[in-house]
Amino acid sequence: MHAGLGEPSPWVCRWAHLVTEGGAVLDVASGAGRHARWFAARGHPVTAIDRDTEALASLAGVPNVTTHAADLEDHAPDAAAPWPLPADARFAAVVVTNYLHRPLFHHLAAALVPGGVLIYETFAQGNETVGKPSRPAFLLAPGELLEAVRGRLRVVAYEDGFVAAPRPAFVQRICAVREADSVPDQPGDPAGFRVPPRYGLPG
Repeated sequence: MHAGLGEPSPWVCRWAHLVTEGGAVLDVASGAGRHARWFAARGHPVTAIDRDTEALASLAGVPNVTTHAADLEDHAPDAAAPWPLPADARFAAVVVTNYLHRPLFHHLAAALVPGGVLIYETFAQGNETVGKPSRPAFLLAPGELLEAVRGRLRVVAYEDGFVAAPRPAFVQRICAVREADSVPDQPGDPAGFRVPPRYGLPG
């Protein structure tokens, strides 16, 4: 379901400013690495995971990109293959587009450092009326991404609807942050005052 080379998702680009400058990025089901390349070109070290070794081979020699061949699924609908990264591997951003395997949700959230950003976009119910994918296993139910991060991440932005381009599709997408501690007191602030994090909204 992942895309090959091409322009990065506008959703990913819209929220990339929340990723810590120079922070490590995990590109899940990266394919040939359109997002891995985009983040790497902006100074982020990127780990690109995919089971398609041929697609990963196209990333050989791309500065700042490390590839990891792994099948994230065990081909059962309610189970995941063992998480292929070290248990302590953490990232400033986890990016997932056009891919869905529900048992991975908790791994994606757990892979974020405090302040890290999950940027996720994939197909939703209704897409079976306009094309592929059409199987329920590959289509998010209404509000499903919200439920997936509830109690784990703070939602900054969420959309669930229909897009006409680049091709007609029903999509659901989220940008959510693993909250870090509030910014420490600043000189002149009242005693005990804590500055809440500011997540800049485009536009």
